[in-house]
Amino acid sequence: MIGYILRRLVVLVLTLMAAALVIFLVLEVLPGDPAAVTLGLNASPEALAALHAELGLDKPAPLRFLLWLGGLATGDLGLSYTYRVPVAQLIMERMAVTLPLAVLAIALAVLIGMPLGVLAASRHGRLADAGVMAFAQAGLAIPNFWFGLLLVLVFAVGLGWLPAGGFPGWQAGLATSLKSLAMPALALALPQAAIIARVTRSAMLDTLQEDFVRTARAKGLSEGTTMRRHALRNALIPVVTILGLQFSVLIAGAIIIENVFALPGLGRLVFQAIAQHDLIVVKDLVMLFAGLAIIINFAVELLYGLIDPRLRQA
Repeated sequence: MIGYILRRLVVLVLTLMAAALVIFLVLEVLPGDPAAVTLGLNASPEALAALHAELGLDKPAPLRFLLWLGGLATGDLGLSYTYRVPVAQLIMERMAVTLPLAVLAIALAVLIGMPLGVLAASRHGRLADAGVMAFAQAGLAIPNFWFGLLLVLVFAVGLGWLPAGGFPGWQAGLATSLKSLAMPALALALPQAAIIARVTRSAMLDTLQEDFVRTARAKGLSEGTTMRRHALRNALIPVVTILGLQFSVLIAGAIIIENVFALPGLGRLVFQAIAQHDLIVVKDLVMLFAGLAIIINFAVELLYGLIDPRLRQA
């Protein structure tokens, strides 16, 4: 198991380095001068030169890349061109909204999608199976921002149960904060629940045809015990893969939902940073999203080894 983890750690580090290089090179070729955007069109050349020196934009690109990597390693993400505060501070403040939103959304997606997938597989070819597949098709077809607007129309405007947007902060109380995140989380969870339901159903149908499932039934185990102890666990690998990918998608996909619901999270921050040409914030946020995706994929591969010991030996 230790050798398995070490091999995955080497791949993790190399992938993070490659992602950082690609992100830096892509943002380097973007047109526009952050100093000119900050000071305005009428800024003097002396003022531009002074701001270039302050922001480190006068240094060669390879040196700036190495300095950026060093900052990432030490937690010093630089100073925002627009907000004039450390980027790490901005990210931590906004992460307090985006991370709970993503966790709540993935929890809802699992609680909705996985039982529906198991139900569809256990009732294959029957009415319940057709109903679950219809739900999955609708969930994939409906854009999450449009579903979010429908939720606002029904639960905020019509019934008045939930706030239409904004976030009061965690200091306002757990219940109040969760009420503000309920509709955005559900809007994000719907398409992910549809995907989980389809993948779970497909994996369960394949597993139910295996010899060990027939043996379990022949030994007199109930259908529920057979499904839980034997079929579901062996069907988890494709489901875990999807969950790892979905968590990354949820954090990145929060850009649209956070703007729909006016949530002060990472999605809204990256949208504002792009509009203001605050490249250091954009660079750090894109690296954060990429790093989260890579680290979650690493965690998923470790889970593979726990679920199926044969993968560790391979």
